[in-house]
Amino acid sequence: MKEFILGGARSGKSAFAQCRALESGLEVIYLATAQAGDQEMVERITRHRIERPAGWGLIEEPLALADALKTHAASSRCILVDCLTLWLTNLLATGEERLSTEIRNLLDRLPTLAGRIVLVSNEVGQGIVPANPLARRFRDEAGRLHQAIASRCDRVTFIVAGLPLTLKDCPT
Repeated sequence: MKEFILGGARSGKSAFAQCRALESGLEVIYLATAQAGDQEMVERITRHRIERPAGWGLIEEPLALADALKTHAASSRCILVDCLTLWLTNLLATGEERLSTEIRNLLDRLPTLAGRIVLVSNEVGQGIVPANPLARRFRDEAGRLHQAIASRCDRVTFIVAGLPLTLKDCPT
């Protein structure tokens, strides 16, 4: 089963995703896309590590997400990817060719992966139009990515104020 969980900043989406991973009853691997580029990110990453169950595996992969999923997905596992918008941010810094290739690889590979995959991302398209070109590009790329991911997932949930709103539920 492929599951996509969207929400705004501090909406509760990561906590909800962790509950979904625990409920799976499978071995859980947390696939982190964040990079500790500044002290604030170091603190966020540390806080997320503390909040996760000790028995979960950890993979840190800021760019080659599709390859990491292919390597680690198994019928006996739940892989929780947190988060797609950080991954997209990382890719935007690598250039057009790498960005396109990695997104295409993820979209092509996602339907073929074994086990349970839970993808988390920030919904960024409900605010004002950003003032600068890079921020507008990010918002547009995130919106297109979210639509494509949602179309390939069995379940899509939007989190608002810690509450889940099911947008799609076609469990296999």
